[in-house]
Amino acid sequence: MSDEIDTLLTRFELRSRVFFSGQLCGVANFDDGQGVGHLHVMRKGQLEVLLSDGSVQAVSAPAALFFPRATPHRLRAPEVDGADLICASVVCGAAFGQHLMAELPAMLVVPLEEQAGLQMSLQLLFDEAFSKRQGRAAAVDRLSELVLIHLLREVLTQGYLKVGVLGGLADPRLARALHAIHTDAARPWTLEQLAIVAGMSRARFAAQFTQVVGQAPGEYLSSWRISLAQSLLSKGRQVKHVADEVGYGSASALTRAFVLKTGMAPTDWLASRRAGAHAALHN
Repeated sequence: MSDEIDTLLTRFELRSRVFFSGQLCGVANFDDGQGVGHLHVMRKGQLEVLLSDGSVQAVSAPAALFFPRATPHRLRAPEVDGADLICASVVCGAAFGQHLMAELPAMLVVPLEEQAGLQMSLQLLFDEAFSKRQGRAAAVDRLSELVLIHLLREVLTQGYLKVGVLGGLADPRLARALHAIHTDAARPWTLEQLAIVAGMSRARFAAQFTQVVGQAPGEYLSSWRISLAQSLLSKGRQVKHVADEVGYGSASALTRAFVLKTGMAPTDWLASRRAGAHAALHN
């Protein structure tokens, strides 16, 4: 499973940016206007998490609160003493990564006392966040990403999800087929070949893959290839070279598949992405 986390994060660039560290007293509002997820890490104190549906969840022990996608919420801490808190925005750098985040629950609350392997990273995170050292901002951003990686690993190993891609990765047989697709997207995979990798009959594999992952194997392979192409294009690779890497025989074949999935040609998609990034930078 750790190999799959590596593959997904390498391709789709999960990033976080810490924008608050300190003692929260009173109420802080987080709306979805910026279209980002959030990570809150509470070292000590008490918090209430207020969601837009009116529900309230109390947090009274050190915990990581992960909102994988844009979710309006408020945090409320006592006016006296408050809560020691680090808050970060979370974004995923490609459409497939956003799809993965959409599969997760709207909010995950993970008690930190149960995460023995994370204690050193958490100590470093809080030491940096509450210091005034040079390079502090870059350090806390990278350390908060390490916390995110650990949380995603927890999602897989503890079976939080039974459906979607992450649910498929939690199924040992389906995970073998997904790993094959993720690591060798250019191979002309057939349903029978993927079933053999999974150690299942063709019919059983097709049915179980579709039921758990939510897409037929061939459809998932195509989605993965296009998302991988988007990731490579955003890094400056030429369309003809990307086509070879993701399993299409020519630039024109990739373009046809790209238009079918996204409604745009690769060059138009890239121009649109760059325009969006430019607008965000100047807002």
